Amino acid sequence: MTQTPVFSQHTASTTPILIARNLSKRVPGPEGELTLLDQIEMTVMPGESVAITGPSGSGKSTLLGLLAGLDAPSEGDILLAGTAFSSLDDDARALRRGERCAFVFQAFHLVDDLNVLENVMLPLEIQRRKNAGNIARQWLERVGLGHRLKHFPTTLSGGEQQRVALARAFAVTPRLLFADEPTGSLDHANGERISSLLFELNREAGTALVLVTHDQQLAERCHRQLRLEDGRL
Repeated sequence: MTQTPVFSQHTASTTPILIARNLSKRVPGPEGELTLLDQIEMTVMPGESVAITGPSGSGKSTLLGLLAGLDAPSEGDILLAGTAFSSLDDDARALRRGERCAFVFQAFHLVDDLNVLENVMLPLEIQRRKNAGNIARQWLERVGLGHRLKHFPTTLSGGEQQRVALARAFAVTPRLLFADEPTGSLDHANGERISSLLFELNREAGTALVLVTHDQQLAERCHRQLRLEDGRL
């Protein structure tokens, strides 16, 4: 059931943060061209949370990758904060994504050779942000990991690694956060903790969320749910 959006009090703009128009993705297959996504249309407002649900193989992660600029569509357009996004080359999309977006992967994608603090500092240093260490410490305190700054990812539990990934994502103050199955590899208790933290940070920062999830309870906490089946939204 689709819920009526109730946007964050921090939302100031009525301009969509993300627009997808006639978005399609096709790839070569053993018996000809295979359509993964077909004419997707969607809009996300600042501060809104949107869950993309659907059966395995329906194209959810493919769609999220296109929306985040990790891949290019076969046809259609994506506008990020009102400007062209999908038509840019790989480097330009990466730059634009780094300026406005963050991504939380199901597999965390922490850097094993960096400790917790360094992992959260990394995107801040890429952006050449001042006081990267202080910003990273504040967010790690915020997610309850201020005592784990010098620990390495392999010494952390799954829930702790996901909290580091969230701290890393929110530290760059993104306008839009993409999350692919953010609770998918966690047990129930850690999944509840992570989802509560995700929406708490969303409310405080006014960051728009686009989540891919099989977790119906997580989806129901979003302002809207969009279901993807056979490549169609």
